[in-house]
Amino acid sequence: MDTKQQLDLLSDLVAAARKRGADAADAVLFESAALTHSQRLGKTEGIERAESADLGLRVLIGKRQAVASSTDLGADALDRLAGQAVDMAASAPEDPWCGLAEASEIGADYPRLETADPFEPSPADLQAAAAAAEDAARAVDGVTNSEGAEASWSRTSIAMVASNGFSGSYVVTRHGVAASVLAGNGRGMERDYDFSSAVFHDDLEDPAAVGRSAGERAVARLNPRKVATIQVPVVFDNRVSGGLLRALAGAVSGPAVARGTSFLKNAMGQRIFAPGINVIDDPLRPRGLRTKPFDGEGLATSRRPLVDDGVLASWILDCASARQLKLRSTANASRGTSGPPSPAPTNLFMAPGTTPRADMIAGIGRGFLITEMMGMGVNAVTGDYSRGAAGFWIEDGEIAYPVSEVTVAGNLKDMFLNLTPADDLVFRLGTDAPSLRIDGMTVAGK
Repeated sequence: MDTKQQLDLLSDLVAAARKRGADAADAVLFESAALTHSQRLGKTEGIERAESADLGLRVLIGKRQAVASSTDLGADALDRLAGQAVDMAASAPEDPWCGLAEASEIGADYPRLETADPFEPSPADLQAAAAAAEDAARAVDGVTNSEGAEASWSRTSIAMVASNGFSGSYVVTRHGVAASVLAGNGRGMERDYDFSSAVFHDDLEDPAAVGRSAGERAVARLNPRKVATIQVPVVFDNRVSGGLLRALAGAVSGPAVARGTSFLKNAMGQRIFAPGINVIDDPLRPRGLRTKPFDGEGLATSRRPLVDDGVLASWILDCASARQLKLRSTANASRGTSGPPSPAPTNLFMAPGTTPRADMIAGIGRGFLITEMMGMGVNAVTGDYSRGAAGFWIEDGEIAYPVSEVTVAGNLKDMFLNLTPADDLVFRLGTDAPSLRIDGMTVAGK
């Protein structure tokens, strides 16, 4: 469907819900097309094209709400959907915080952003990219096997209409390439990978460079050692440092703060990082992986500091959590088709520092460079942090040998305050940070 058809369909659905007794309603539609080529050891394993349409309807009767979804966009199916959603809402428990955004919060104009690339690759284009990535990875000396390579493209149109007067749509695209290989033989084999993802094809890394990096990473991990339990400086590589920002985002999410289940629940306006540290949520970043003109409730998005010069400056809020905290939404509502909106960051990143990572490592007598993390060992209530890790041991300012099967532990309050960013920020995932040095962490090994 074109944009007008999408918005007309959603408008009709919202009107049908109101006619059946809903006090308010909103509806969202996702239409997607995706193409993927995968191969292993030089042979094609799959070429897939998928097209889908998924619609979600939220209805409110007083302070009761319900959400229903459908992949059938036929008139009869949507008429049944409206009736089912209204019936569900009538039986739902009351939620004092639910509701659409106020009409006064809805903007008249939304910015035009670079979220969609008009270029659509052919199957042959994706095959060539996957082949280039895997061939380059397998050409690295020491690589002995391959888990395969993949190249992909997707395009998704997002449209939303609400009974408060909001109506809007935008399109997002994604291009990707990835490779995963093994090095060594027998029980001494090690695996690693690399990938690149971008909104525009022109911003994608060269597939051969991605593959070569995957191969070199796998070879570098051969013959790992364990280390004795010790407290040392730890450097989180910029491929994994974004995990600390995800923990921060969870801790400043409105629902967690309102429930009192966040270790930062009383930290607003207080110093939680060292001076000079800035963490920014920027839904307007050009060609960002999570760039969008409006949020899941129709509010215009804007760049916002979460941490300003080390001080906690903002929660991440949707309308419901903002009402609960007696604040205004930060336009961070995110939603799918099967549930109500909930707050989530967009292009979240920590501003880089001024120290090159190599200099950061050179200043460490004994320490640990983390390049891979496993598990989800973060206690959101206390801030206790413990995760499995692999990487490289640092001796006298130099990388000495690979390390695996260890655990790094600390408390996020202390980790945040003792954190130093390097200058190597790369926008890779949508939640990104430069390499980060944190002193005094416990590395638990043999």
